[in-house]
This record gives sequence, C-alpha cells and structure tokens, in this order.
Amino acid sequence: MHSLPGVVIVASLAFWGTMFDNFFAFAAQLVITDRSRYRRVGWAQAIGVAALIVLAAGVGSLLAPIPLPWVGILCVAPWGLGVHAWRHRERPVVEQFRRGAITTFTLTLALGGDNLAVWIPLLRANGVVHALVTIVTFAAWEGLFVVTTQSLTSHPRVVKWGARHAPSLFPWVYFALGVLILFECGTL
Repeated sequence: MHSLPGVVIVASLAFWGTMFDNFFAFAAQLVITDRSRYRRVGWAQAIGVAALIVLAAGVGSLLAPIPLPWVGILCVAPWGLGVHAWRHRERPVVEQFRRGAITTFTLTLALGGDNLAVWIPLLRANGVVHALVTIVTFAAWEGLFVVTTQSLTSHPRVVKWGARHAPSLFPWVYFALGVLILFECGTL
C-alpha cells in the first residue's frame, strides 16, 4: 500500500499521461471556438472526463473478484495503444472543424480509451480510500486541465508545437503507463 502522497503522485502521472492526447485535441478545438463559448465547452470536457472516471470505477469494481496481479495484465492495453501510436506517428493530423459542447463531450469520450485502459486497473489496485483519493486528484487536475488549455490556446505556437511533436511522444507515454499499471497492481 502506498502513502496518500504516493497515491496523489501516481494518480497525477496517470491523469496527465492519459490526458496528453486530450490536451492537444481540446486545445485545437478551442482555437476554432469563439471565446464566449469556452465555459460551455470547458464544462463539456469536464463532464466527459467525469463519465470516464465513473466508467473506470465501475469496471474496476467489477474486477474485484479477480486477483490484483492478474489485473496488472491490463498493461497490454496502453502498450497496444503505444504500438498503434508508433505505427501511425507519421500520419497527418486531421483538422477538427466542428465545435461546441456536444462535440467536446463526444470527442472526450472517443479519446477516452487510453484513460480507461490505465484508470481501471489504477482504481482497482489499492482499495476504496486510495481510489477516492485518486478520483479527487483526477477532479483537481481536470479543473486545472481546462483552465490551462484555455489559457494556452492564446499561444498558437504552443498548439503548433504539440501538434508536431505529440505523435512522437505518445508511444513512450503509453509504454510508461503500462509499466505503472504493472507496479501498481503488484504484477512485477
């Protein structure tokens, strides 16, 4: 069992590692969204992440009868995402032209596969108290995520840098998250 600060650190790494792709997708969407709609779009992003957390917690609780080291085998999911990201890193990014709250919510859910792949075993790994600390940590980071993304979209060079370099970074982030799952579940 980890200390509570250790749980916060692991949850923070899991959140930012899985929200990396969402960050650039949300930033790109905000660039084409009227500033008057930022609040509504920000709420849609947050509600989408909340839905992913609820889904991950629900599936994690269904895995309770399965021995925890076996749950660590779920590390293959982010590794598979990493291999996929590596194979498609040269593929051009498709422009996002639609905007609005429904699009943001849907896009957040669509990009949530990696979140679920990491969050399910993480929420299952260390019991109810640590899962609640993890969820609170995710909620705090999500608030900062929305505010930071909205702030950074006023710097187009940041968005352009992310669009250029993110595909090369995704595979390594996914690999590291798979290793984190193995350690958190006690599989290694």
